[in-house]
Amino acid sequence: MQGFINLDKQFGWTSHDCVARLRKMLRLKRVGHAGTLDPAATGVLPIAVGKATRLLQYLPSDKAYKATVRFGVQTTTDDLQGEIITSQPCAGLSLSEVKTALCQFIGKIEQIPPIYSAIQVEGKRLYDLARKGETIEVPARTVEVFSIDVLDWREGDFPELDVAIACGSGTYIRAIARDLGAIFHTGGTLAALIRTHSSGFNLTDSLTLTDLETQLQAGTFEPTPADAALQYLPSVTLPSISAQKWCQGQRIELNLETVGKVRVYQAETTIFLGIGELQTGVLIPQMVFEPIS
Repeated sequence: MQGFINLDKQFGWTSHDCVARLRKMLRLKRVGHAGTLDPAATGVLPIAVGKATRLLQYLPSDKAYKATVRFGVQTTTDDLQGEIITSQPCAGLSLSEVKTALCQFIGKIEQIPPIYSAIQVEGKRLYDLARKGETIEVPARTVEVFSIDVLDWREGDFPELDVAIACGSGTYIRAIARDLGAIFHTGGTLAALIRTHSSGFNLTDSLTLTDLETQLQAGTFEPTPADAALQYLPSVTLPSISAQKWCQGQRIELNLETVGKVRVYQAETTIFLGIGELQTGVLIPQMVFEPIS
């Protein structure tokens, strides 16, 4: 078995938990995921099985979320799973003020990741250091937020904001919630998070672990084809002789102006052969997925 599973990760599960569970369900060792989701977050977690694990690095990096920000609360983890640091009612905060502040988070921004995150500093995970009580300076990173759309606003002592966020890889929505609250000196934390899109996969097409187990028992499960999430890349088809040479690691001269990563197929069979890179008219093998014998 090889290909992708568009998994709808449930609340409380770590990404590692999902991979471990799928290895048992599918009876496969080669299972991996793209784009870690926090245990408290739900939604799209792309899973690669079999040889498709080698394609994880080529998946598109765009992501989208639906998030709820609660104002008036600050926690150690920047979400409701952590200990409360401060709690202060802020009923006077208005939606118009928040909408104006949101503009600061669109585009390429500098962001300091939460101290409870999987980022490595000096070879150690930040959450491991935080759990040990060690204080370490977390370096800021440049991330990109493409859009933030307001979905709902609920007034009260601790008002809540629902937003849809489209962003690039490495963006922490928890950090946006924290920093948005800091602008108003009220504190802010992430109250809920659903990933609606990740690496070419959408929530509307996803399967829960229960759904997957049902399909496996019925014998109806088929993984998503390995090249389905790579449609953002242009494609190149090679005749059988050239395809065989390419699969053997040889460079193929092509009269094409395209430059960059491409999907490679065998012309006669339309079999997906792997990922190549075009450089000034030469197709160079990057990853051979389906070699020709």
